[in-house]
Amino acid sequence: MSWVLLVIAGLLEVGWAIGLKYTEGFTKVTPSILTVSAMVVSMLLLGKATNALPIGTAYGVWVGIGTVGASILGIYLFKEPASAMKIFFLVTLIISIIGLKVTSAS
Repeated sequence: MSWVLLVIAGLLEVGWAIGLKYTEGFTKVTPSILTVSAMVVSMLLLGKATNALPIGTAYGVWVGIGTVGASILGIYLFKEPASAMKIFFLVTLIISIIGLKVTSAS
């Protein structure tokens, strides 16, 4: 169950990271409320997951999911550049996230 919570926390991190773009410096009310809500729930779920998972593993996976998701959505939604090297390193990060899961004791 801790891994499920951690993945949901990571996906919410993607949501709030992308949401930051839509808040326009927290001047737009609805996107700001949604973004802050996603931040809070993401942190709560991360904290809950760390009850059973090592902090280094949990934090690494959480940040990794957020990084990969925000990067992919940045490319898709905001037309950010997608060089071959950027894609290579995102794939490497995905492999690293999987590696942390596979080698985790919990």
